[in-house]
Amino acid sequence: MLVSPSLLSADFCNLSKDIDMINESEADYLHLDIMDGVFVPNISFGFPVIKNLKNICNKPLDVHLMIVEPQKFIKEVKDCGAEFMNVHYEACLHLHRVVQQIKEAGMKVGVTLNPATPVSVLEDIITELDLVLIMSVNPGFGGQKFIQNSVKKVRQLRKMIDNSGSHALIEVDGGVNGETGKLLKEAGADMVVAGNYVFKADSPLDRISELKNL
Repeated sequence: MLVSPSLLSADFCNLSKDIDMINESEADYLHLDIMDGVFVPNISFGFPVIKNLKNICNKPLDVHLMIVEPQKFIKEVKDCGAEFMNVHYEACLHLHRVVQQIKEAGMKVGVTLNPATPVSVLEDIITELDLVLIMSVNPGFGGQKFIQNSVKKVRQLRKMIDNSGSHALIEVDGGVNGETGKLLKEAGADMVVAGNYVFKADSPLDRISELKNL
């Protein structure tokens, strides 16, 4: 299982310490949630923080934009050194155009689905995507309870990807732990995002290793 720890749960008074831990760990990516207080009811951090993180983090950046009109910030995300730029289906009126713009900027493209959005909305674009992120909680806050229907959505998405010949990875974010992680892997997920389960643990390195070896 690929693991992308979420910086949202890190210690913002001592980020360098947590980044050092991520660098040491078996994590595959660092997940960065950018929130605008409009698309989601919270505000997180912006591009100056990400640019500085890139200088000290040796893991690829998995940037998740929980914002309105994400297409306006493609250049900024690219300039931050992101490998994945992940936008919400619900925030993009012309999704295909946004996907193409992200690709043209030289990044891998991900599309996120909120809990109430069915995977079927991606049927006509799934072969264009590098990643689909299933939100297994309502976006905006860490520490929420896992929505069980997310496992069913992962199964449906796995079938769609396999039938279409798409190479898109399936990522899941929200309420991920050892137990839910196993269910998601069995359903066909490729990558999990974990915040509190990693950063609030006595041994974050062990938690990352646990998820990595599900």
